[in-house]
Amino acid sequence: PKMIEVFDLISNIAETNSTILILGETGVGKEQVARAIHSASSTRRPGPLVAVNCAALPETLLESELFGHEKGAFTGATAQRKGRFEQANHGTLFLDEVGDIPLAMQVKLLRVIQERRIERIGGSEPIEIDVRVIAATHRNLEKMVREGKFREDLYYRLNVIRIELAPLRERPEDVPLLAAHFTQRYARPGSPPPEVTPEAMQLLLAHQWPGNIRQLENAIERACVTARDGQIKPQHLPPD
Repeated sequence: PKMIEVFDLISNIAETNSTILILGETGVGKEQVARAIHSASSTRRPGPLVAVNCAALPETLLESELFGHEKGAFTGATAQRKGRFEQANHGTLFLDEVGDIPLAMQVKLLRVIQERRIERIGGSEPIEIDVRVIAATHRNLEKMVREGKFREDLYYRLNVIRIELAPLRERPEDVPLLAAHFTQRYARPGSPPPEVTPEAMQLLLAHQWPGNIRQLENAIERACVTARDGQIKPQHLPPD
């Protein structure tokens, strides 16, 4: 039921251009929801979906990564480079782990989202962009705003439409469906998907899944590799 609510919301908002904020723990499938929104939009679907993991980039590279740079803008800039905003033009830009963006960079991001134009580093000409922004984070942005670690104006700009994804432990009814999906994905080539025995399924349903769907996927992949006779038994699951 919790995911059906999310799917209903996706179908309702797909054709809008409003900014979307997806909240949820690591591994719950935030990027999959962003891709579903992009795919469900008739106007955005023909364009690209460009994903950026903001936590994976140091502050010195993040501005160049998002906005691009001109040749000679800094040491090592041997050619002009389009940033992710330009690459996502007429499509969707997915800003994963937006809560990890440094404060100085948050100001520039806010301005770009408001004005719908960017300037490459070292450039002087503004470039118009037509991009839908979907942001995601596992952090509590409201708490970060109160602590002065995240700009309040950027938070409200991102939080136009909010989607909260429940952790897997709060929707155990999804475990059998996801397990069946992953057995199909990781079945041995030329073989039917292995069957999860009732004993193994009991363990899957009882587990708390701190790593959420990503952890379940890894567990099923391991089980598919180690299973024999087309059956996943308790001994084929990870020890934890």
